[in-house]
Amino acid sequence: MNAVLDELKWRGLVYQSTDEAALAAHLDEGPVSGYVGFDPSAPSIHFGNLVQLMVWRRLQEAGHKPVLLVGGATGLIGDPRMSSERNLNPKEVVDGWVERIRSQVTKFVSFEGSNGAEVVNNYDWTQNISTLDFLRDVGKHFSVNRMLARDVVATRLESGISYTEFSYILLQSLDYRELYRSKGVTLQTGASDQWGNISSGVELIRRSEGARVHGLVTPLLTKADGTKFGKTESGTVWLDPAMTSPYAFHQFFLNAEDAKVIDYLKVFSWRDHDEIEHLAHLTETEPFRRAAQKALADDITDLVHSPAEREAAVAAAQALFGRGELDALPAATLQAVMKEVGAARVSGPELPTVVDAMVLAGVVASKSAARRAVDEGGAYLNNQKVTDPEQWLTTEDLLAGHYAVLRRGKKTIGGLVLD
Repeated sequence: MNAVLDELKWRGLVYQSTDEAALAAHLDEGPVSGYVGFDPSAPSIHFGNLVQLMVWRRLQEAGHKPVLLVGGATGLIGDPRMSSERNLNPKEVVDGWVERIRSQVTKFVSFEGSNGAEVVNNYDWTQNISTLDFLRDVGKHFSVNRMLARDVVATRLESGISYTEFSYILLQSLDYRELYRSKGVTLQTGASDQWGNISSGVELIRRSEGARVHGLVTPLLTKADGTKFGKTESGTVWLDPAMTSPYAFHQFFLNAEDAKVIDYLKVFSWRDHDEIEHLAHLTETEPFRRAAQKALADDITDLVHSPAEREAAVAAAQALFGRGELDALPAATLQAVMKEVGAARVSGPELPTVVDAMVLAGVVASKSAARRAVDEGGAYLNNQKVTDPEQWLTTEDLLAGHYAVLRRGKKTIGGLVLD
């Protein structure tokens, strides 16, 4: 078996492939060019998309060449969803998202050397294809019966699916053939929900080119209960720091479930087998240490953002719970912290009392509970113990001129933001 394929399997990154033995032999034969696509359905990719970039980072380290496709054409259509028809975004919006995602994906692979990565946009080869040429050259190779059998299409038939979304599979298959013809691409990867699109591209190349190419899909990230990962109560975990702050990003992985944290470490960390097995042992025997979660959060934040942003996120978390100086945190980090704790907004010119502030911030249920916390020595403003229940907040109490952190006891945190 091929070494890099074995590594991908150990890391839980192989769910299905067109022919595993043939793919292993193909990878052994020499450098393989392969691609993965990212449709610009939002201004940023999310951490679920990062799985594919990890696959290609490992394949590239093994000598293979990644082609990263940002779908300026397919992004105008949208891969059909199980739930409902997608809204079609204006072309100028999609074009802007293409450029933003292009800049994101380039961070995770190398563009140097003989197997340096390339980034392509499928709008470049679809924009001038006529409808007649598309139907004759691509459509004739697809059976409607087979297309109707796809899970997403079968699910949507009752509620309705447009011809536009129904035809998406043809566009993605065309991409694979175009990259096969122009760049010698012989492997496409994606998440398991892309299997129908990928295998159809493989079949199109077999039918029209008489060539054998390959497909490989990874499992979807899931929580311990089997539900999809990538969406949380607070929204999608984006790679763009303006959409998910480095602090929130780090906190998200710090809270990974014990039952899944080792799976995520295998995917997103470059730690070797022995290190990960050791962290697995600690998770089983000393789960209170959360050693694997800390390793995961640190490694993936370093990768996506930077070591400096990870250090700032760690410092912010420590400062929130009284183990660091809140006033030393940058304004951007404080803003992210306020968003994460669900800080209440207040307007001047008169600031509230600490008792009122604790109620507004949600760290207590009532003014009487706030006064009781003060009397018992468990009320804190910016990590300073409050001793006077009649104390008022002042402008000097506002971190970076806008923020105040309220805490009850050791763990109940809230905040205020002065507009």
